Amino acid sequence: MSFALTPERQREAEEIFSRYPNKLAACIPLLHLCQEQHGWVSSEVIDFVADRCEVTTAHVQGVVTFYSLFNQQPVGRHQIWVCRTLSCALGGAGEILRHCEKRLGIRAGETTPDGRVTLRTAECLAACGQGPVMQVDKTYHEHLTIEQVDRILDGLLAGDEK
Repeated sequence: MSFALTPERQREAEEIFSRYPNKLAACIPLLHLCQEQHGWVSSEVIDFVADRCEVTTAHVQGVVTFYSLFNQQPVGRHQIWVCRTLSCALGGAGEILRHCEKRLGIRAGETTPDGRVTLRTAECLAACGQGPVMQVDKTYHEHLTIEQVDRILDGLLAGDEK
């Protein structure tokens, strides 16, 4: 089955292309747009982006595999990223990660059986002075404690957006 953008996202794609000097330069923003709609970057999405950007599928696949922001398989409705860089690790990020794994019943890199949450680690979330840090979808949570993590997870597991 081939991939296609919704009419609204098609308009967004045209706006993306209008901002760049050539189609190749729009590859990453177009991938983000497609992933936002589809949830992950499937082979059909890669074909679509390659066609629209007038590049090879190998080029698009290279972009997708290089950047950890692109999901190469289906993920949960929510994604939790726990920073594990040195400053966050010194602030207790390892404990935060282990607590998330225990509460969710999964390991980093896995998705809960109900498909609600995917847990991941990040090398750096660029908030080194605010660690430990966790990103839930597009929202940062800084200076985390186990109690704060529990409130965040309770909300996600209860169906709240964040």
